[in-house]
Amino acid sequence: MSMKGFGIMARKIGMTQLFDAKGTMHPLTVLVAEPNVVVQCKKEAEGKKVRLQVGYEAIAERKLSKPLLGHYKKNGISPRRHLKEFVFESEENWQPGQLLDVSRFKEGEKVDVIGITKGKGFQGVIKKHGFAGQPDSHGSKTHRRNGAIGERSFPGRVFKNQGMPGHMGRKRVTIQNLDLFKIIPEDNVLLVKGSVPGAKGDMVIVRKAIKASV
Repeated sequence: MSMKGFGIMARKIGMTQLFDAKGTMHPLTVLVAEPNVVVQCKKEAEGKKVRLQVGYEAIAERKLSKPLLGHYKKNGISPRRHLKEFVFESEENWQPGQLLDVSRFKEGEKVDVIGITKGKGFQGVIKKHGFAGQPDSHGSKTHRRNGAIGERSFPGRVFKNQGMPGHMGRKRVTIQNLDLFKIIPEDNVLLVKGSVPGAKGDMVIVRKAIKASV
């Protein structure tokens, strides 16, 4: 049965590197995935898809809203800081309170990592979009501006997706088909080849690759 789409939540710790048997160096991102807990499971009336609601990172009751706290208590689960839902196919009989850890993954398989990119604040078009800028001589006073954006007789409007200054970063990004290089079960650690979105300490979602060919 396919488990594509199954995932857990983890924390991004930083990057490291390891060498394989051939002496090739591999850049790796270190993800610590403390056991997630199943809060709720719903099965679709037709088919074998399940909607698995998972909680991550214990938190004091006073820090949650009453509706969310009631949801946890109804299912007999202690409060969690993060609550996510994963949709995938499975014949397993999932139960509230069941723990999900890194053992659900296999070394060498493909995974998708979802996170929030680093925030850069308000930036101009050169940093945000890579514009070349305007001349630094001949009286120019608009060195780092975007210049004309075509608002006169033609086209009479500004085209969609025109590069403009604005907020940069803090976007949800999915990096697909990363190699799961190594798993350290005793430390709840996943070593993923390559970089993933977010800063050190940020929460990310690691799921079995949806578009992987294998």
